[in-house]
Amino acid sequence: MSLVKSRGNMYDWVTHMHTHLGGQCPHKCSYCYVQTGPARMGSKYKGSINLMPKELAVNYGSDRTIFIEHMNDMFAAGVKEDWIARILEHTRQYPSNTYIFQTKNTEHAWLWSHSFPGDFMIGTTVETNRDISTISLAPAPQKRVDGLMRFKLSGHKVFVTIEPILVLDPKIMARWIIEIRPEFVNIGADSKGTGLEEPPAEQVQELIERLRLANVTIRKKTNLERILP
Repeated sequence: MSLVKSRGNMYDWVTHMHTHLGGQCPHKCSYCYVQTGPARMGSKYKGSINLMPKELAVNYGSDRTIFIEHMNDMFAAGVKEDWIARILEHTRQYPSNTYIFQTKNTEHAWLWSHSFPGDFMIGTTVETNRDISTISLAPAPQKRVDGLMRFKLSGHKVFVTIEPILVLDPKIMARWIIEIRPEFVNIGADSKGTGLEEPPAEQVQELIERLRLANVTIRKKTNLERILP
């Protein structure tokens, strides 16, 4: 898979995307667009997670904003340490770009913080502050927040994605995000219609209002209009 231009409505500020990993993400989130979208028809992202060595030779060029591993989570349990090292080395070979990483295992990512490229931003998904064990094998939301806070306290740029937003406690969610002070927060709904328990409009409105009062930059996805009046 070559470097591809960013498309769709995920992050319109990303110019390109690239993945080195094949197979299914070990987190197995029930709403994963890789498994519920067009990719489900193929075999590249099925089975055990694996490194695709030829992707390490892709030329990243310069002056781009590249989302790394947009089809997988490179810090998930089951991803070999050698693979992580080689992927990060690939990004460091092209220092003129900005690299975007997103992971639900931020505590593991932190162990690799010394190996990240010079210009990068890292984010995590926090769908809710409540238990997510029935829909995902990823670390609990609180652990994701704790790991991301380590990056923030070390001076790195971080962001939070609340998508798909689930039933939550607005006060707790707002406190988590305000403490992190991310560059911005993305908020979106279950765009793939996977039958998740979505919050009522009142919860979403309260969360947004609390974040606004704390001067947190909010980027609302258009699919949120289905929940908000």
